[in-house]
Amino acid sequence: MVYTPLTKRAILFAFDAHRGQYDKSGLPYITHPLHVAESMESEDECVVALLHDVLEDTDITIEDLTRIGISDRQIAALKLLCHDDSVPYLEYVQAIRVDQIARKVKLADLHHNSDLTRMNVITTQDIERVEKYKQAIEILLNQ
Repeated sequence: MVYTPLTKRAILFAFDAHRGQYDKSGLPYITHPLHVAESMESEDECVVALLHDVLEDTDITIEDLTRIGISDRQIAALKLLCHDDSVPYLEYVQAIRVDQIARKVKLADLHHNSDLTRMNVITTQDIERVEKYKQAIEILLNQ
């Protein structure tokens, strides 16, 4: 991960935004965006990775992100990463392909979310979700 004043601000912001949230295995949710950000190479990629679930899973708005210095370029990638439930999942993934930052972050997100070793108990739903994620990864890899 790239540590800059902005990425440090994004870490703290994501930490506050996800406070009290836990992943499916019971770990604090913030461990997920931190893990995704660890595989990024640029400031833009790190910021988007750290904040990739903030708009979708919290009450945070684009205006809140702008206030802390998130750029229009970063916000554009973050918007693409927000899945509107009215859009079929694989169509949503197709739309991400056009943006290199969103694409890279989504690939890292999918890989981390596909790691079933994170789970305490693996359910049929988990296996089905990973199969869907495999399809998404293929879409994103085959530009």
